[in-house]
Amino acid sequence: MKTTRELHDAVDAWVKDGDPARGRPPEPVVLLALYQQRVYRFAARHPDVASRAYARMPAALAREARDNVEAIHGLIALARPIKGSAPFHVQNPRPAGVLLGYFKAAERRFGVKWEVLAAVMFAETKFGRVKSASYAGAQGPMQFMPATWKAYGMGGDIDDPRDAIMAAANYLHASGAPRDDARALNAYNHSQAYVNAVLAHARQMKRDKRNYYAYYNWQVYVITTTGDRRLTGP
Repeated sequence: MKTTRELHDAVDAWVKDGDPARGRPPEPVVLLALYQQRVYRFAARHPDVASRAYARMPAALAREARDNVEAIHGLIALARPIKGSAPFHVQNPRPAGVLLGYFKAAERRFGVKWEVLAAVMFAETKFGRVKSASYAGAQGPMQFMPATWKAYGMGGDIDDPRDAIMAAANYLHASGAPRDDARALNAYNHSQAYVNAVLAHARQMKRDKRNYYAYYNWQVYVITTTGDRRLTGP
């Protein structure tokens, strides 16, 4: 509870007076977001501890925590452990405010909610931090398979965040969003756990925009055959 409250205060200071947060996030936001992410990852692996914690929280914060923990648990279950020595490429993401502009432009064009697009990018590559292709061959910040990109990429660059976000909105709209976000997300990734996770994160961003800036500062973890490894962050 304390970490989330302090993180929200730090985000308010970062995004004060309508500042779109185009610069680098300040250290307090980065550190508090990492602490929050660690807490939720621990809770996702220890459901008994999580249940006891929910009972001690105010109702609204308990709902937020449960959404995050269940989303992480579902995405962890989908991950394929890699060898600890396997190469994995990461990079710095575009500024949070710049990405937010891309999400909102895509929403205006295709009607797909910006929070859903942000949640997809968050789940797929932590807002573009992951540079490596997936084990299945999906590429770019929105993790498109080459054939899907050819159909929905509109001639853009699969590795360019703006082009990739616009293409994702195009594909999700063609698959049923915003009328049926769950159906559209299932077309994007045929996993109910994935759909639930994306919708949970989108719901939290819609409830409080500060959660977008918090998620933006969550870091890249990979699950290896010898345990979790964090690849980005302080």
